[in-house]
Amino acid sequence: MSVIRDSVSAPGSRSPDSRSSDSQSPDSLGRIGYELLLNSLADCGREEYTGALCATGSPGGTFHFRRGLVVAAESPGAPGPEALLLRSRRISGEEWAELVREAGGARWPAAELIRHGYTGAVQLRVVCMMALRDAVFAVVAGRVDACERDPGAEPLAPVPVGEGPVRLLQDANRKLAALAALPHPVRPNRERPRPIAAPDAADEGRLTPVQQELLAHADGRRTARDLAFRTGRGVYTVTVEVARMAGAGLLECAEGTGPLPVVVRVPAEGLQQRRPPAPPLPPYVDPAVVTALAAVLASDAQPAPRPAPRPQAPAPALPRREPGASGITESLAPEKRGASWKGFFRMRNGTHGNT
Repeated sequence: MSVIRDSVSAPGSRSPDSRSSDSQSPDSLGRIGYELLLNSLADCGREEYTGALCATGSPGGTFHFRRGLVVAAESPGAPGPEALLLRSRRISGEEWAELVREAGGARWPAAELIRHGYTGAVQLRVVCMMALRDAVFAVVAGRVDACERDPGAEPLAPVPVGEGPVRLLQDANRKLAALAALPHPVRPNRERPRPIAAPDAADEGRLTPVQQELLAHADGRRTARDLAFRTGRGVYTVTVEVARMAGAGLLECAEGTGPLPVVVRVPAEGLQQRRPPAPPLPPYVDPAVVTALAAVLASDAQPAPRPAPRPQAPAPALPRREPGASGITESLAPEKRGASWKGFFRMRNGTHGNT
């Protein structure tokens, strides 16, 4: 496996050592190593890489690529599709083990899950996509120390259509910014919430099923990540709900909340693919020379005046033919016509004027 280092220097950096130290410093959202992860994923997308990119850190994770698109992501900080199915009580552990044996020991018996009716094909794809995005959020919300490529790694539950790596980071960045904007933001792996007081019957009726389940499992020892695994829900969903319940006075954290600074907008720098360097400026040219050259070009561009049209002589008239010039005179004689209707009848009788 080859280690991928940050190959794009940040603004104001001058050496690889300074880039390495900058990648380990927190950014505006408290993340460490985010630029390193961004550049490594962007390189894999631009090169249409197929394989795995392992991001070591806390909690870290693995991104699986297929021709430059992310088709799966796994992280110890977020429940995978198997945990989402088992913890949500869609299928029991014994039934899952039976499906694995039926699939010949496959870790992800997708065909058997659909064939036995535990889930539909569309629902299974949705679960895999939810697990993918949740794992990316867990990696981005933590610390990244290094990124290594592993071309031989195979994903557990890939999605049919992959996602662009930069788009996935943008989505995770928006989620983290939304979490940081809450009055009592918490981190998935830091705060350990506990109930302030047991809700009475009236308050319990106003709680949502998610809040009731989190109150039942929050004991001051589990983080939001632990509660996500416990309840079979996404770590981002659980973390946001814990932060809201802390703001509503339902939960409290012994360490205190607020490790994430509140941001007004999502920072846009560093989220796009690399841009090509700007072209060099043209050499200096004397303005007087430019003016003279423009005048010459303008004069050349004007069309030359056309010469005045010459007067043309009138076309010669065709000669007029004289009657009888061809020697045929019969056709030129006028036809004799009767003077009246009486002459007409005489012509028919052949008298031609004889009485």
